[in-house]
Amino acid sequence: MKIAVVGGTGLIGSAIVAHLFSRGHSVVSMSRSDHSGPGAHRVDISEAKSPAYWLPHLDGIEAVVNCAGVLQDSPGDSTSMVHHHGIANLFAACEQLQIRRVIHFSAIGVDRETPSDFSRSKLAGDKALMERDLDWVILRPSVVIGRAAYGASALMRGLAALPAIPVMPNTGQLQIVLLEDVVRTVEHFLDPAAPARQIIELVGSHRYSFGAVVALFRRWCRWPPARELHLPRFASSLMYKFGDMVSYLGWRPPVRSTAEREIGRGAVGNLEDMQRLGLHPKSLPEFFASEPASVQERWFAGMYLVKPAIFVVLSLFWLSTAFVSLGPGWGYGMGLMGEGGVEGTAATLTIIAGALADLVIGLAIAYRPTSRYGLYAAIAISFAYAIIGTILVPRLWADPLGPMLKIWPIIVLHFAALAVLEDR
Repeated sequence: MKIAVVGGTGLIGSAIVAHLFSRGHSVVSMSRSDHSGPGAHRVDISEAKSPAYWLPHLDGIEAVVNCAGVLQDSPGDSTSMVHHHGIANLFAACEQLQIRRVIHFSAIGVDRETPSDFSRSKLAGDKALMERDLDWVILRPSVVIGRAAYGASALMRGLAALPAIPVMPNTGQLQIVLLEDVVRTVEHFLDPAAPARQIIELVGSHRYSFGAVVALFRRWCRWPPARELHLPRFASSLMYKFGDMVSYLGWRPPVRSTAEREIGRGAVGNLEDMQRLGLHPKSLPEFFASEPASVQERWFAGMYLVKPAIFVVLSLFWLSTAFVSLGPGWGYGMGLMGEGGVEGTAATLTIIAGALADLVIGLAIAYRPTSRYGLYAAIAISFAYAIIGTILVPRLWADPLGPMLKIWPIIVLHFAALAVLEDR
């Protein structure tokens, strides 16, 4: 069977793509990524303003699995398009091309409460699909945990590495569902003989508090137990607002105001849906027992919260360097230029040009779409500073607090940032 998986590079989508390939299906992964592998299609749901957008991508397709989703509106992300209007046009295109089987991922609880644009748009997308003459299946998963990590599941790992487990106020219960059980459910409904026009809640067999899930991750990583640190409301509100601010720079932190509104109602549902299908979900402790944490999981958990700190430090470093060069450090810079034989207008222009380059690099690192280019530019200009400084003022190498020795840890930090930049 030739199957299209929309959102094929996400946590759920990539697992479905890999599993279907292993079962001998012809799979077309569709995502905004233009380097997601052979046979992949680059699609941007925000541009899907009509069914015609989807027609070239659905040629020969026999079934569609839609896993696309975004947490919150931000530059480049529209919950309305990704969850409702753009996807409604996908469903219309499927109907036009007689692609009967459509499996659509929604979110648990959207039929009971819609506290944010995320859940409201998810529910609108569900309704758009149910209005179509298709063999549709709507899957509403709880928080999904697997060997791979992204979003909330990645955050839980990062929190597990802390000496105390921070717990946000007003967090609801979680009925964790395992990624392998989600994939098995999709495989079940891709069978043409499987029932259609059904809404299935994908949940695990046990309910946990947020802190309890993080504690299980901590135990999985073989770290000693840690006490819970219950954050006051003002502290958690600041974290959510900071996440919103960072999202306008193109980053996608899981801690944003949408998460604050959604997490209050929790993620619990009816296990009977899966049991009726003959699917008996594995519990989270059973999963951890069958999949021991490797050094990679422990490294990831330990580095998860270090990553944003690295990018904040590097961005502030270059921005502060620019302002110091044009302010308090102007005299020092001019003195070094004069010592190297560069004086007058040439020295002034050189310092100004260097400061402007530092400013651009700092802003480029802070802005996610240009961050990689900013890091490469920072490494290049750091080596350039070292070479030029060696030629003009070689004595700086003898100064243990001078710029020549300080620059090397900064260069190493840039390479570390490049290594952890991608989060899928």
